[in-house]
Amino acid sequence: VPQHVWRINLDTPEEAHQNLSFGAADRWWEQTDLTKLILASNKLQCLSEDVKLLPALTVLDVHDNQLTSLPSALGQLENLQKLDVSHNKLKSIPEELMQLSHLKSLLLHHNELSCLPDGFGQLVNLEELDLSNNHLTDIPTSFALLINLVRLNLACNQLKNLPADISAMKSLRQLDCTKNYLETVPSKLATMASLEQLYLRKNKLRSLPEFPSCKLLKELHAGENQIEILNAENLKHLNSLSVLELRDNKIKSVPDEIALLQKLERLDLANNDISRLPYTLGNLPQLKFLALEGNPLRTIRRDLLQKGTQELLKYLRSKIQDDVTNPNEEPPVTAMTLPSESRVNMHAITSLKLLEYSEKQAAVIPDEMFNAVGSNPVATVNFSKNQLNEVPPRIVELKDSLCDVNLGFNKISSISLELCVLHKLTHLDIRNNFLTSLPEEMEALTRLQVINLSFNRFKVFPSVLYRILALETVLLSNNQVGSIDPLQLKKMDRLGTLDLQNNDLLQVPPELGNCETLRTLLLEGNPFRTPRAAVLAKGTAAVLEYLRSRIPA
Repeated sequence: VPQHVWRINLDTPEEAHQNLSFGAADRWWEQTDLTKLILASNKLQCLSEDVKLLPALTVLDVHDNQLTSLPSALGQLENLQKLDVSHNKLKSIPEELMQLSHLKSLLLHHNELSCLPDGFGQLVNLEELDLSNNHLTDIPTSFALLINLVRLNLACNQLKNLPADISAMKSLRQLDCTKNYLETVPSKLATMASLEQLYLRKNKLRSLPEFPSCKLLKELHAGENQIEILNAENLKHLNSLSVLELRDNKIKSVPDEIALLQKLERLDLANNDISRLPYTLGNLPQLKFLALEGNPLRTIRRDLLQKGTQELLKYLRSKIQDDVTNPNEEPPVTAMTLPSESRVNMHAITSLKLLEYSEKQAAVIPDEMFNAVGSNPVATVNFSKNQLNEVPPRIVELKDSLCDVNLGFNKISSISLELCVLHKLTHLDIRNNFLTSLPEEMEALTRLQVINLSFNRFKVFPSVLYRILALETVLLSNNQVGSIDPLQLKKMDRLGTLDLQNNDLLQVPPELGNCETLRTLLLEGNPFRTPRAAVLAKGTAAVLEYLRSRIPA
């Protein structure tokens, strides 16, 4: 920083030395002291202690430089209200900074801070504090004294816990703890009466805190954690909640109390383990966005999920009517009601046409499951997450009605001929098994639309798939597939989605560009050199166009 900048309040300007007559506007001796200094986006490696010569500063902005430390003289700028030192290389903050009692905004994000001075609580007038993208492992307990703080950003640090004392921040409206290592949230957080937005995404939470006092909480973001249970207690006090984001967790059921959230506008439950929903969800008056994809929902058809929120809510409302007119049906299982302990769920077989025996770690499916089916037409079988070594032979008994089979997450190393006679099959999920090949007899599955073979051990694209012309989706990611035949693929004229991510493709044949029915082609994570990542990032249409341009004339 040029020296005359620091001395701007002290030195007479150049023109004063020339013998000129001054107009009213140029009366330099009446100028006020400098109040704002912006040095952002330069290459400063240090700031001079001479900063103390600018005592009237209210704003100092040095973001996006290469500062590794701050001068202790900053502590003398007693009028400073905003200090932005973000996007530097600061490893620590001088204790003297804690003397800035008028400071309202302190921006320290994107530095290399691993600890903060204990006296942080002295900054009592602070309203905005951004500490995101540092290396902090804990927060000083004196944070509790920051009672005027409105926004606190702690995202992208290495925090394992939050001090319960921060609940004393009675003005706090926005708290962002995204992307840390939090396993729990202090229960006292629930007493923060002003809190409106709480971000807890990308942590290691196993459950949600209860919020008895957070009457103003409008947004709760807790996606990408390990939350398994959603309780009535978590929800029933959140009268003001408009956004509830819980995607990418392990939630198994949604309590009926969700219907109490009358102001809810966005509900994101994508990629959980939810198998059924309370129909009362359909009655939420403000709900505009509902995401459910990536759940093993059994009561809602796949095509319905794709029609959008309003259609889905209409369907749920229609089912409430059914429940009223048909009270003998079993109510939806929620966190409040435990499913019956019996192994065979007759309700599922008769009403939902579903035969389910999953997550039992079983080596074989008990005969009583198949015996229970009797003459009921079963459309869906879910035997996933067991220890099966083979396709259960008795599955053949269901061949006249079975459309959807899930055998994912087992130890199946080959497909038996029993599966090949299920002539009505439209969806087959055998991800996460030990398969290396598929039998040619699978050609008989002429109605098969979707097959998921991800996380198996295929070294080549199974040739029989080229001959199942009804296929619309082929998921083969995370195998060891080394090559594909584009001429055969072109004959699959209904194929819209082909996922070959994380395989061993050394090259992508240019003729693949002629497969113009493909809407989604995923090739990331393969060892080929072209097309380059920049082309892949542009999406399927661009990749196909690029491949076509490489076809030799």
